Parts: sequence; C-alpha cells; structure tokens
Amino acid sequence: MAIPDNTRRAMTAAGRRLRAHVGRRGGFLLLVGSGQVVWGCQFLLDPAPSPQGLTLLTEVAPLHVWAWLWVAAGVSAILSACVRIGGDWPGYAAVMAPPTVWLTAYLSAALAGEFARGVWLAAYYAAMHVGVCLWASSVPEFSLPAAVPAPRAAPAPPPAPPPAPPAARKGTDQ
Repeated sequence: MAIPDNTRRAMTAAGRRLRAHVGRRGGFLLLVGSGQVVWGCQFLLDPAPSPQGLTLLTEVAPLHVWAWLWVAAGVSAILSACVRIGGDWPGYAAVMAPPTVWLTAYLSAALAGEFARGVWLAAYYAAMHVGVCLWASSVPEFSLPAAVPAPRAAPAPPPAPPPAPPAARKGTDQ
C-alpha cells in the first residue's frame, strides 16, 4: 500500500520540525528513552521465570519493580529530549541509571561465582549503555568545525582617473 504524496510530505515536514526542535542530543535521548521503555515493558509483560545473574536485584525487590526503573528512566529521557539545550542532563542521568544497576548486579553475580557469564554482560552494559550515554552527553549540540573563510583575492587596483578634458586653445573663443 503506497502512502499518498501529501501524507508523505506532511510526515516528512513533521519529522524535520521535530529534529529541529530536539536537535542531535534530544534525538539520542528519544531513541534511547524509547528503547528503555520497551525493555522495561518486556520485563513487565513477559517476566523471566528465574532471571540469572540478577539475584542482587531480586533480593531487594521483585523484577517487575526493577522493570519500572527502566520505564521511568525512558520516560524521563523522552521528556528531557524536549527541553532546551543544557537542560537535558536529567535525561542523560536517567538513561544511565538502569544499565548501571544491571551491570552492578551482573558483575556481583560473576564475582560471587553464581553466574560466570555475568562479567561479559556487565562489560556489555558498561560499554554499550553507560559508555555510549556518557559519550553522547559530552557531545555539544552543534560541534561543526568553524568555517574556513575563503582566501581573499588581492585588492583590485584603484580605477584609473577619468581622462582630463582637452585644454582650451589659446586664441579661440571657448
């Protein structure tokens, strides 16, 4: 089914307006925040019967409570994407909280000998979630290199003076 041209143009224009409003940092927060909402919902809607490596978390609260941490962090990131530049730091702090908690749980399970694979999952969360979010939070909104001015041409020589009027001849009636 083809999308009509006028609908496609309206959607494209809306996308451009959204991108202009949120910028690159806000776009990152929208993407990661949406992913975290989805990740939290999957724990809410289809919980794992025995989540391996997360015993540190499940001793404190059931897994569905921790799922709400992902959802809340994602919603916070989405809302922070819409604020002006410089005011988005709460969104970046929020998107780093759940993966930091998860990597701590996996690392502690690995170090306790309960879940050997936990060290790899902790490294994954550290690099792909926390590390990428730390990097993105440090990128300025507009980091384009300064424009190099075009070389200036040598100044043009001044225009030649206009020719002098012919001198009047002596002895003529002019």
